Amino acid sequence: MGRKLIWAPWRFEYILGTKEKGCIFCNRLKKRNDNDNLIVFRGKKAFVILNRFPYNSGHTMVVPNRHIGTLSKMSQEEAFGFFDTVRLTVDATRKAFRPDSFNIGMNMGKGSGAGVPGHLHMHIVPRWAEDTNFMPVIGDTEVVSFPLDLIFKKLKEGFDSLCPEGKSRPKRS
Repeated sequence: MGRKLIWAPWRFEYILGTKEKGCIFCNRLKKRNDNDNLIVFRGKKAFVILNRFPYNSGHTMVVPNRHIGTLSKMSQEEAFGFFDTVRLTVDATRKAFRPDSFNIGMNMGKGSGAGVPGHLHMHIVPRWAEDTNFMPVIGDTEVVSFPLDLIFKKLKEGFDSLCPEGKSRPKRS
């Protein structure tokens, strides 16, 4: 069995494109056009942004509003808000796309492969039964293709239904 390739032409911009100055997350948070900046949810302590260069459809990131690079620098209130937003993101993604499961994780520091090592962020990657674990995405699984604008719309609807007043805490039944 030889290595199989995944055709992901949208990633060329990430690899070869001009790198922006400063922190990409802080830059996006300061801007107000959430649609253009792919921010699907703004909470009191964290926000949710689509990965512009995903390996899998629906790949989001939960990012603390404050520029911090490690978990130990989070206040207790920030940590609660951050992980509550992770939980909310899973709920909204489940509602929008009905995945079978999720990979949730973070790379802290450059040595771990963090693309933005100075600003902590949690990756949330929805998974479907046909795509059994995280590694096959880069080795032997076809990419499930949804355009970013459709993912943004459906996730935004999911967040809006869970947080109708725009609050960071979801309405729980």
